[in-house]
Amino acid sequence: MHLDWNAFTPWASLAGGLLIGLAAALYVLGVGRIAGIAGIVAGALHSLRRPGTGGALSWAFLIGLALAPWAWRLAAPLPAVRLDVGALGLIGAGLLVGFGVRLGNGCTSGHGVCGLSRLSLRSLANVLAFMGAGALTVFVMRHLIPGV
Repeated sequence: MHLDWNAFTPWASLAGGLLIGLAAALYVLGVGRIAGIAGIVAGALHSLRRPGTGGALSWAFLIGLALAPWAWRLAAPLPAVRLDVGALGLIGAGLLVGFGVRLGNGCTSGHGVCGLSRLSLRSLANVLAFMGAGALTVFVMRHLIPGV
């Protein structure tokens, strides 16, 4: 294994983690709901089908997520985006993630950030499952499939 020291950014990573934790804490204290992105997206989409069901906060949260990279660019350059997979791979990955989110009744932010901080055993099981699946996928792609 080789560590790319030029890409090692502990301070930026720490700052990002603190901001995610702060946002999750403010959301749960202010709204009383878990800041799981899958649930927030579901709430926003639900408000499209049934207007007047209080989806404004969900939309505001999602718009904030979309605008965050633009705000970050005011302080530092954004990292370069590099994709090593084609359109079919991206579509397949998106479908698998969506299926996993529905199957696990939540996403990495809901289970990994908010659920673990609440000592939820269901969240621990989900985090172990998606981290294990991710590690297994990387192993298979790097060591068992030739030419990848």
